[in-house]
Amino acid sequence: MSVDVPRFGSSEAFQELARTAYRADTYPEVYQQLCRSAVELVPGCDHACIVTVRGGSRPELQATTDEVAALIDRLEWETGEGPCMDAIRTQRFEWDADISHEPTWPKLAERALRETPVRGMIGFRVIVGDRKAGALNLFSDTAGAFTAESADMAAILGSFASVAVAAAGQKEEARTLRDGLASNREIGKAVGILMATHSVDDEEALAMLRRVSSTLNKRLAHVASTLVDQHNAQAAPSN
Repeated sequence: MSVDVPRFGSSEAFQELARTAYRADTYPEVYQQLCRSAVELVPGCDHACIVTVRGGSRPELQATTDEVAALIDRLEWETGEGPCMDAIRTQRFEWDADISHEPTWPKLAERALRETPVRGMIGFRVIVGDRKAGALNLFSDTAGAFTAESADMAAILGSFASVAVAAAGQKEEARTLRDGLASNREIGKAVGILMATHSVDDEEALAMLRRVSSTLNKRLAHVASTLVDQHNAQAAPSN
């Protein structure tokens, strides 16, 4: 069963994809929107999923429209072949519009025909910089529904996926940096409070924070923030 998503024109769907993808702060949000948009934008597409790969590890399923796409992804790794694996390994997209007739991936086709409604497949790699970051995989329940137009639209979506994933990475790195700087500021404030209160140097004050952090099994930044909040509350004038 394909994902239940209302159909819009390509222009509107791409606009919504752009708004969601570039507004998203995390990879999962971008991945999920890309899968939803694939069903909207690519003629013949009923299911979609996106996988990522890091180094030499096995690709991981990050988002999917439904159980059918997730099952096909699992079948690829069980059979050792398929559009996702080829898209990641090679420099081209992989396309088989009718897996019931001389399939490109015979082992996968045999399992897919028996266990799913899928009859056509397309796989595009996702590139971030010069690194193959994963693959966008599209599936059709109708043999021959994937046409040259489908492949062209999927290629555009694949390119968009690469840009959107890179953008999400930059946002995630920036957010992590902001969180780190905020935590460091709180730690610095807490160290200053301890130095003034207990007449210790900065090294001993930091050591005190670390001991409490270990004893309470709380992050150092959390302990520091709590200390700063308590100090501010005590210092605030009472009404």
